[in-house]
Amino acid sequence: MKLYDVIGIGFGPANLALAIALQEQNKLSDRVCFIEKQPDFLWHGGMLLDNTTMQISFLKDLVSLRNPTSHFSFINYLHHNKRLDSFINLKTFYPSRHEFNDYLGWAASHFRDHCHFGEQVCAVEPVLLDGQVDHLKVISRDNEGQQSVRLTKHLVVSVGGSAKVPAPFDALQDAENVWHSSQYLHNKDKVQGGDRVAVIGAGQSGAEIFADLAAMTEQPEVDMIMRAGAMKPADSSPFVNEIFDPGFTDVVFSKSPEQRDRYFNEFRSTNYSVVDEPLIDHIYASLYQQKLNGTDRLAIRNRTSVNGARINAEGKVVLELENVHGVSQVEYDQLVLATGYQYPSRSPLLEQVSEWLQPNITRHYQLETSEQFKPKIFTQGVNEQTHGISDSLLSILAVRSAEIVDALEL
Repeated sequence: MKLYDVIGIGFGPANLALAIALQEQNKLSDRVCFIEKQPDFLWHGGMLLDNTTMQISFLKDLVSLRNPTSHFSFINYLHHNKRLDSFINLKTFYPSRHEFNDYLGWAASHFRDHCHFGEQVCAVEPVLLDGQVDHLKVISRDNEGQQSVRLTKHLVVSVGGSAKVPAPFDALQDAENVWHSSQYLHNKDKVQGGDRVAVIGAGQSGAEIFADLAAMTEQPEVDMIMRAGAMKPADSSPFVNEIFDPGFTDVVFSKSPEQRDRYFNEFRSTNYSVVDEPLIDHIYASLYQQKLNGTDRLAIRNRTSVNGARINAEGKVVLELENVHGVSQVEYDQLVLATGYQYPSRSPLLEQVSEWLQPNITRHYQLETSEQFKPKIFTQGVNEQTHGISDSLLSILAVRSAEIVDALEL
């Protein structure tokens, strides 16, 4: 059986950036592969809403902060597709989300020979030799249940986050009319005229979904439910934005856990439960126009907690809502959970090698292991507590990928 130098689990932007860094250092051989559960490359397909733009500069693409002359830069993608001059005329640093997804797909298309799409990794097992773990066995299955087994010297785990579902909604996860925001566009066509829809959450995704539902020609009733008193604008001022610079990772990593927590709390307003200010203005204007028209189809239910949720005999979602006016039971036809993602620091896929893993991670994203464990395991996108808020974002992809390549020592 073939022994790979590196296997990457997942082929989203993080491992795509890694593939590029490997190629640009002439280390991408047939002994490197990636395994991706999706049938093809797609970045946040459930949230590629029309008229939405990126929240970071296109210069924070897969390569430019590391190698601005790279073939894989966003600018070269525009040049390749004969749109560079037209994009310049837009006078913006923020391409549409659709275009950035197309850019990522264009970059990913260069690595089809190295990626196994449509396979989900189900286990990572140790292979012992002379009393120590010499390499790893990666087991995956395709949609038809066909199993594949591959061996690797090293592993890079970049599987992204999973939907965070708060406790009141646990029992509704299998309901056809309850979706996480990550699945919004796959279910939007279920919303009909006269329906009543609840959107839970006051962050960017919740606001985008609320605005999108509000603009539907079917004109459903839409409630945005939040514990906060109001949507808060994201702080994207230049001094604050320096926390997303790749160099700031060194600052965070060098601090104690208590100091890191202070950084996290200080800069929450850059990325958590906040909304781009133009979108806040747009939603407020929509609600004002509604007042002018004397209608009440759209509503912001602020300072409201969800104590419970259930599906009634008619198949509708019933939420128990509590605010200063008391507790009420409200029926909805659909429920959208814009409640964010969770990023476990230790992937469940590593359970069978956990006895050799130490609790710490190095500056270069490598899990510390016992002396009897030869493979190197790297994790991307789950190290916010040690590496900073930017860890799960696009901002550091270009630089982080090169750091991992250097640490692999291929």
